[in-house]
Amino acid sequence: MANIKSQIKRNRQNERRRERNKAVRTELKTAAKKARTAVSEGGGEAATELLRSASRAIDKAASSGIVHKRTAARRKSRLAKAAGATGSEG
Repeated sequence: MANIKSQIKRNRQNERRRERNKAVRTELKTAAKKARTAVSEGGGEAATELLRSASRAIDKAASSGIVHKRTAARRKSRLAKAAGATGSEG
């Protein structure tokens, strides 16, 4: 345990950020999974909308530093590739 006052505060801040980041990363996985499921079931409009929202969520996470920008690009690319393979890209 830290003895320095500023480090005690820094530890509290880091813990709050860690919890927030974990929640966002979990939401990213859920959004991507929903989009992939919709695409594989041939959702059409719904699949396109889910892909768009998943892509937006990935971009937001990358812009706030929760995931690395290259990781975000890779995930978006894989989602788009999965959509294109089934022919429901919008």
